[in-house]
Amino acid sequence: MKDLQKVLTDITQLTIDIETNYPELYRSLDENPLTLPISKHPHMDKKVLTDYLASLKQLLDRYVQEEKINKQ
Repeated sequence: MKDLQKVLTDITQLTIDIETNYPELYRSLDENPLTLPISKHPHMDKKVLTDYLASLKQLLDRYVQEEKINKQ
């Protein structure tokens, strides 16, 4: 359970970092706190959340790299 809590904390911290430091990227995320899941009981386990965290990190890394290239 602690591992799952750590993943959720990491997702929250990364999302806040993106929102604060990269607002233009944050606006492009398909996330909305008011969005409701389609299924009544969506399957959310550690693997799903870990994959999501990895995709957020990858998205941010690509964005930062593109910004570096565009600024040169």
